[in-house]
Amino acid sequence: MATSTLTSKGQITLPQVVRRTLGLEAGDKLDFVADADGGFKIVALRQDVKVLRGRFARRAAAPVSIEAMAAAIEHEAAERAKPGARRRGK
Repeated sequence: MATSTLTSKGQITLPQVVRRTLGLEAGDKLDFVADADGGFKIVALRQDVKVLRGRFARRAAAPVSIEAMAAAIEHEAAERAKPGARRRGK
């Protein structure tokens, strides 16, 4: 079993066997996806869209229709277009 220690800065070094198994190299990005058992799955982020499969599972309460997405986008765009509106995330 591969183990690692969490530093006081919240960092870990992934053991070599884990890096090799996941095909990771310096600079690669990882995503930590919560699973149904309360744990996490480590997903290496790659250019291939197939790796995204299941990445967003259980992150939404229920499926959302295209129409509902379009309405939400339209609403947010209208809110941002109002004079004095502040941009989110900036």
